[in-house]
Amino acid sequence: MSHYDPLIDSAAARLGRVLDHLGGRVSTAESCTGGGIAEAITRVAGSSAWFETGFVTYANSSKQRWLGVEPGVLAEHGAVSEPVVQAMAIGARAAADAQFAVAVSGIAGPDGGSVEKPVGTVWFGWALADGQVLTERKRFHGGRREVRAQTVLHALERLVAEAEKQAANRLSL
Repeated sequence: MSHYDPLIDSAAARLGRVLDHLGGRVSTAESCTGGGIAEAITRVAGSSAWFETGFVTYANSSKQRWLGVEPGVLAEHGAVSEPVVQAMAIGARAAADAQFAVAVSGIAGPDGGSVEKPVGTVWFGWALADGQVLTERKRFHGGRREVRAQTVLHALERLVAEAEKQAANRLSL
């Protein structure tokens, strides 16, 4: 067990509460985390009420087949890029008919980094119920396990924050 687990569990539980309140469902599209976000979500009892499905698309061919990422986007930008996670998030949301989706693609290490994309580089994408697609690039430090845990935690925390904003906006209407 890592020191990130209680934080991840808390974020997943908060996500469940806000999605339950909204009547929304979430989907995940994961590369570098290998299903870790979906696993964290499904640790929450009752998550079947608000978790739709998870896609582990480690290979580029899977990103294309299951999420609709265009081959040209992958060829031009590489799997660890803003356009790819944006397409992954949109594809996961649409394929699952969910209101929210989160996508991650990164370099967890210990190998695979470059000067432009060092180990610990992760791109995030969030497709939201209101149609927005947000992206963010982060650089995490530590070994493979730590990079993956930090990625799961950040993906969930930002998803919670965005879902809470949407819930607040719904209340103000």
